Amino acid sequence: MSKYRIAILPGDGVGKEVVEAALIVLNKLAVDAEYVYGDIGWEFWCKEGNALPERTTTMLKETDVCLFGAITSKPNADAVAELDPKLRGKGLSYFSPIVRLRQEFDLYCNLRPCKAYPGNPLNYKDNIDMVIFRENTEGMYAGVEFFPLPQALKDALSVHPKMKPFLNVPLDQIAVSTRIMTRKGCERICRAAFEFARRNKRRSVTVVEKPNVLRETGGLMLSIFREVAKGYPEIQAKDANIDAMCMWLVKNPFDYDVLVAENLFGDIISDLAAQLVGGLGFAAAGNIGDKYGVFEPTHGSAPKYSGMYKVNPIATFLATKLMLEWLGETAKADALESAIAGVIKEGQVRTYDMGGKSTTLDMGRAVAAKL
Repeated sequence: MSKYRIAILPGDGVGKEVVEAALIVLNKLAVDAEYVYGDIGWEFWCKEGNALPERTTTMLKETDVCLFGAITSKPNADAVAELDPKLRGKGLSYFSPIVRLRQEFDLYCNLRPCKAYPGNPLNYKDNIDMVIFRENTEGMYAGVEFFPLPQALKDALSVHPKMKPFLNVPLDQIAVSTRIMTRKGCERICRAAFEFARRNKRRSVTVVEKPNVLRETGGLMLSIFREVAKGYPEIQAKDANIDAMCMWLVKNPFDYDVLVAENLFGDIISDLAAQLVGGLGFAAAGNIGDKYGVFEPTHGSAPKYSGMYKVNPIATFLATKLMLEWLGETAKADALESAIAGVIKEGQVRTYDMGGKSTTLDMGRAVAAKL
């Protein structure tokens, strides 16, 4: 019997290709695991009206961890138009399966390392090394939205003086998205960031918010961040507004070490930071809860490249490294990162984004050879 049961969710488009490359690496590492494949993505939305079938969530509950590829996501109107005709008119609404996974498994911590590996021609600057902690289950991505606006909700909101300009707007001409933040959600993501900084001897943690405008939700995050910081006196605690941070990360990326933010702001700075170290081909993420983790590259399914084995799988390899760390297989994780770094530094195998002609599987074989 294998030590681990690892769920494999390739998903759509190039997700299948980068996961295939990752399996080359995992097999060379001789991870003692049984790999269990599951259904997720656009195909199952179109055929079944559910991009994350119940059989998949059931399977995940019987595994130790999950490696995820990529999924296609489209606006709801387009999603409904692509449904099997027999499923239309039944009130089905598309909802991102990765967001559902985060919420159903309470994967509240989105861990996004952004590291500039030597020799990467796409590095904005060498030696960048920051880690972003993004709250994964609430904030602007909680999914509580309304259009058209229900009359009862409009009546309830009308007690707020700043609703005055909207009181005469017809219900079918107004949409509302909520930014829901809880004390628990803010506290545990801030604590995760400080705990990581302490374990890894990082010098600072910066909270990224906008409390001067989003006074209640942003104010809650900032106040809890400051409360948590008191327990980590050896770590410098800093705060910055999201708009200013987008500028400072480009201007002075070495000033930041660990960053923490709510869902939307964390998403923004994660992609910006990813571009500093080569782009989404190098951007891995761990969706981590207290009992389960889903690890993924952060790029999409790139339909135009599907079937071409063209895209860079390094983000998926780095996600695999994060997965191995989470499982406690630190020696294998370190070996994998060293192999990735070696291939990047030598520059003999490069995918199209790095200026080369190597395929997705070429990169997988090169990293495996380094092991």
